[in-house]
Amino acid sequence: MKTYIFPVELEQEEDGRWSAVVQSLPGCATWGYTKEEALKALQEATQAYIQTLLEQGRQVPTSKEIEVKETPAVSVTV
Repeated sequence: MKTYIFPVELEQEEDGRWSAVVQSLPGCATWGYTKEEALKALQEATQAYIQTLLEQGRQVPTSKEIEVKETPAVSVTV
């Protein structure tokens, strides 16, 4: 098993909802009424995304960011 950690972009929308995106996984984005809800949904979406890639024999994209940042992130073990 491997654990993947992906930087997350988290932003509050004008209507109050929160959007969460993993930029290194094209199309992997969710939203929630709270930060926690958006991040939980994103963690589930990210896990499904990675599992699908691995089942198809494709490589998991890695983030090009190497510096340490204090930003939200999700980790997925598959």
